[in-house]
Amino acid sequence: MDRLGGFEAKPRVAVGVSGGADSLGLALLVQRWAAERAGDVLALVVDHGLRAESAAEAARVGGWLQARGIAHAVLRWDGEKPPTGIQEAARAARHRLLAERCREEGILHLALAHHRDDQAETVLLRFARGSGVDGLAAMAPVRAGGAVRVIRPLLDLPHGRLVVTCRAFGQEWIEDPSNRNPRFARARLRAAEEALAAEGLDAPRLADLARRAARARNALEAGTASLLAEAVEVHPEGWLRLDPKPLLEAPEELGLRALARCIAATGGAAYPPKDEAVERLFAEIAGERFRGRTLGGCRILPRKGHLVIAREPVGVTERLSLTPGGEVWWDRRFAVRLAAGAGGAVSVATLGREGWQMVRSAGPDSGRIGLPEPVRETLPALWDGNGLAAVPHLGFSRPGFPLSAVALHAPGVVLAGPAFQVVSDRVGII
Repeated sequence: MDRLGGFEAKPRVAVGVSGGADSLGLALLVQRWAAERAGDVLALVVDHGLRAESAAEAARVGGWLQARGIAHAVLRWDGEKPPTGIQEAARAARHRLLAERCREEGILHLALAHHRDDQAETVLLRFARGSGVDGLAAMAPVRAGGAVRVIRPLLDLPHGRLVVTCRAFGQEWIEDPSNRNPRFARARLRAAEEALAAEGLDAPRLADLARRAARARNALEAGTASLLAEAVEVHPEGWLRLDPKPLLEAPEELGLRALARCIAATGGAAYPPKDEAVERLFAEIAGERFRGRTLGGCRILPRKGHLVIAREPVGVTERLSLTPGGEVWWDRRFAVRLAAGAGGAVSVATLGREGWQMVRSAGPDSGRIGLPEPVRETLPALWDGNGLAAVPHLGFSRPGFPLSAVALHAPGVVLAGPAFQVVSDRVGII
């Protein structure tokens, strides 16, 4: 933990606890570390509701934590579950629930129990997909993005060490049957562990590969960040103005990375665009007849020697309920807050073409707002039973409705700095 750095004098740390030996071992170790610094720990147990016994298991884990003097909370994934891609959906729900609770508690650090064996599996899964440097770098010990910093202090330790740790504490744990289910890629890799090790693909060697790839990735990210600082203007309405010339003159890998980062930071997608798609777009931009394209949830449009990169209107479909005093993360791009005394609940949804016409009808001067067309249509707006209530970015509110909301640009992928996307069993673990 000390090696990771970045903690307060009296650190407050949340730990994701599944009930397995890895996460319970981490909770016990972090509790000891925090206590030595007059800090405290909150263990967060997610009940996915995917097995009949999951609620009882969550309660059992909560009892163990309480007996150890570790504050804990059980977070439940409610609602309908998708018929396919359940592991990916559960992982996304878990991370959303963990991050939301950390924000509610004012906790800045979320510790996860991924270890060296997990890292090795991630490298193999990404290698199988033909990943480059970024994929082979696998999981980072620190992912600083958004309001919560995700830390993985156990990446250098094997699973066996955590089992021994639990035994030394006299701590029981729960074995997840899905860890041995051959339906999942990770389980199949574990079944082939001995054969892979015999060929030199053991966990220590694969973890070393991840470490070296991460070193190369960090160097490339530094170069990309410098290039973006030169070429990009970021606007609070969630769009970018990009000068393509520095990207085209830079080494190709840096130019491609910068373009991909612009799209990932603007498009609101859970995954970055595929390398081959970015390469095609890059080649088109380098040509003299580029007329615009869509990619990764974005529209890329030429404007007076620059490129406008904006959210694609057709892809903005999310509608979230927002109550006074609350906050939602909308379209993976904006943190929208409603003041405590704002009256009743509203819905956060896209302004759209119809909403823009309402704004123009209410204020003729609004047509002079210098926003590209797709940007106007994809702004977050507040709607209620009487229609359009407010558009924070435009300073618009319906007569009688107080402008008591704030919409801050908070993309899931930051423009400058490492982007560690949420990945599935197909590409790795997060």
